[in-house]
Amino acid sequence: MCKYVYEALSRASSYLRDNGREEPVARMLLQHVLNKTHLQLLMDMREEISREQFDLFWSLLEQHRAGKPVQYIMGTEEFYGRTFQVNKDVLIPRPETEELIVETISRMKRIFSSDAKLNLADIGTGSGVIAITMKVENPTLHVTATDLSAKALEVAKLNATEQGIQLAFLQGDLTEPIQDRKWDIVLSNPPYISHDEAPTLSDTVLNYEPHSALFADDEGLILYKRLALELPEIMNRPGLIGVEIGYAQGFAVQSFFQKSFPNSKVEIVKDINGKERMVFCEIVE
Repeated sequence: MCKYVYEALSRASSYLRDNGREEPVARMLLQHVLNKTHLQLLMDMREEISREQFDLFWSLLEQHRAGKPVQYIMGTEEFYGRTFQVNKDVLIPRPETEELIVETISRMKRIFSSDAKLNLADIGTGSGVIAITMKVENPTLHVTATDLSAKALEVAKLNATEQGIQLAFLQGDLTEPIQDRKWDIVLSNPPYISHDEAPTLSDTVLNYEPHSALFADDEGLILYKRLALELPEIMNRPGLIGVEIGYAQGFAVQSFFQKSFPNSKVEIVKDINGKERMVFCEIVE
């Protein structure tokens, strides 16, 4: 038992380091238990910590030491400057996906007129971060979020409510729920990890995040193939498709969409780390 906040943090950081986990998680979990911001925690380092608070803090540390992601322990993750609810039924949002939002908004401004009433579909929405962020950043968009998982859609609906927006939510496989209309923008961050890559994943990912949202057949490419085949009939002209990809999948995914949209501009885009992370198809025909 530690008497002061700074003692608890120091002991926890050492504990995580000695067990091969990242030390900053100790600070995140202590903020969570004490309900303090980072600045408040720094200012209150010499405050006393109660037995109940310390015991809860240490129990959460034990969970993370065993491999449970800190986001699932706290039940939240930050994305595009907002806090979203996450649990074991959805993937933890990654910073790279924020770049999909930035690139999409940039292309929207160039492709569509400023007064256009645009319909956007987010396929495989998971926690809803793409659909919700696009709606918050562009309030005039009509946004529909789909997912095969009913449990994932429940998380997405909760996040939409907490962000104060209204979206349409549909359950179904890939484009199946959205075949009844035309779309101006389709975004997707589908499962794209090959089953053969499972041994290379960290235990925090492999043992806790939903495999249905991680892995895909055909070396991780099957859903991109299906999207490229299914989207031509339901896309408006002009239109925009944007997908997140694995770092080695750029050429293959680009080829799928170029074949389906031969007169369109299909571009591989690198993320901030220089890795191929997105493919965009600008439909102009």
